[in-house]
Amino acid sequence: MKLSSDSFPNRQPIPPRFAFGRIGAGSDPIALSDNRNPHLAWDEVPAATRSFALLCIDPDVPTEPDTVNRSDRTIPRDQPRAEFCHWVMVDLPARCRELAEGACADGVVARGKPEPAGPAGSRQGSNDYTGWFAQDPDMQGDYRGYDGPCPPFNDERMHRYFFRLFALDLERLPVGERFTGPDALRAMQGHVLAEAAIHGVYSLNPAVAKGG
Repeated sequence: MKLSSDSFPNRQPIPPRFAFGRIGAGSDPIALSDNRNPHLAWDEVPAATRSFALLCIDPDVPTEPDTVNRSDRTIPRDQPRAEFCHWVMVDLPARCRELAEGACADGVVARGKPEPAGPAGSRQGSNDYTGWFAQDPDMQGDYRGYDGPCPPFNDERMHRYFFRLFALDLERLPVGERFTGPDALRAMQGHVLAEAAIHGVYSLNPAVAKGG
């Protein structure tokens, strides 16, 4: 199975329109961006495929929250990192071969999208902005569907965003009404016929972005 995108070349920078945040102007290091989902297309699908699952994961998230988005220090490249799920969608129909740019997300929605768009029959889970904004009274909510990159502006590391597509032998993945990326990954164990992935890179640190 092969996965590709017209929105960015594999391993290359993701354009800001596909991000939650972009480099700000003046004294503001971060500004909200267009937050559109990128185009994705796939082929060479196993004949026995009954559905697809899609995830977008950033494995480069800092593990020390008190270092994030501080103007008095940077986050060193060697700080231990963790994963952050930006998108989890399951039960994409077996006939589906493409997601158009902006078809599933177009704009930042404070408190999250209550009913994110997607192919008929698909279900979208909660991404990790749900936990990130949990203590923010203006932004807290259930962030479902795609919400794009917004890495710390003081991070010395370029972040990678892996779009992972799974062909499954199940028409409906056994997850509840509300589910997360890890929930989906656990539920698909033993049912994956093939996987394809691409990744792009993104940074809000001007020095890192310029070098990437």
